[in-house]
Amino acid sequence: MSMIFFACVVRVRDGLPLSASTDFHFSRDFLECRKRLKALSSVLAQYPSRGTAKGRDLSIHFLSSGDIACMAICSSNYSTIMAFCFLEELQWEFAASYDTTSINLASRPYAFLQFDNVIQKVKCHFNHASGVQTKADWEKIQEELKFRPPVQLKLEDAELLNGMTNGGHAGVRVEVDPTYRMQRVTPLGILSLVLNIMCGALNLIRGVHLAEYSFQEDHEGLGNVIAFFLPFLVCVFQCYLYLFYSSARKTKTFVLFFSVCLCNIYLYGLRNLWQIAFHIGVASLSSYQILTRQLMEKQPDCGV
Repeated sequence: MSMIFFACVVRVRDGLPLSASTDFHFSRDFLECRKRLKALSSVLAQYPSRGTAKGRDLSIHFLSSGDIACMAICSSNYSTIMAFCFLEELQWEFAASYDTTSINLASRPYAFLQFDNVIQKVKCHFNHASGVQTKADWEKIQEELKFRPPVQLKLEDAELLNGMTNGGHAGVRVEVDPTYRMQRVTPLGILSLVLNIMCGALNLIRGVHLAEYSFQEDHEGLGNVIAFFLPFLVCVFQCYLYLFYSSARKTKTFVLFFSVCLCNIYLYGLRNLWQIAFHIGVASLSSYQILTRQLMEKQPDCGV
C-alpha cells in the first residue's frame, strides 16, 4: 500500500528526537528501517536540506531547515513529491509552535510530546485524503525537486552511519544527481542581452540625471525617478533569468515584463511613443528568450 508509515521531528545538530507519530507497525522490515532512520538522524548536519534513502519496500525521506529536520518512512512506491509536501507542512507546523530557544534547550528525547498528535493528524490527512495539497503547492515542490534534487542514499548504507558517528571508518556511498544546465545561448538570445543592457543603461542614466534635478529643485519628480530605476533593475534581473535557471521562472518573467510596461506607461511625456514601444519591445524579446530557453538535460525521475 502506498502510504506514510512513520514520521518524526529531530534536532539537526545531534539527532535528538523531539516528537514522533504513534507507531503501530512491528514488521521486521519496518523495525530495521526505524534503526536506519535513527542512525541517519544523527548525521543529518552533513547532508543538504533534502534527501531520500530508498529501499526495496520502504524509503526514508528527510527535510531539514535551521535547527530541526522532519523525517518520514514511506512505502517505496509513495510519491516523492507528496512525501516532501508532507514534510514541508510538518516543518511549518512545528516552526509555528516552537521557537529556536526551546528547541536548543531540549535535553531529553521527545521533549515536545504534545506535538505527536499534530504529526499523527497530518500523517492521517495525507494517507487518507485525495488531493491534500493544492496544485500550486504540488507544482512548487515539483519544481524545487527538479532544480535541487534530494540527495540519494541507499537504504542499506544508512546503517553504516553508526560507524561514522562512533569513530569507525565505514563509508557511505552518496549518489547526488547532477544539477541542471541550460541550453546553449542563441544569437537571438545574445541580441536580447545586448538590447537589455542598453535599455538598462539608458534607464540608469536618465534616472540619475532626473534624481539630481529632483533633489535640487523638483521634489515631486520622485515617482519618475523610481520609474526609471525600476526598469534598470528589471533589465538586470532579466539578463540573470536568461543566463541562469531559477525556480518559478515563468511567474518572475511575467512580473518583470508587466513592471516594464507599467513604468514606461507612467513615463509617457518624458518618453515619446517610439521610445516606449522600443523599451517594451526589448522587454518582450527578453521575456520570450527566457521562456523558450530550456534545460539541457532532464533529471532522473524523483520517484513520482
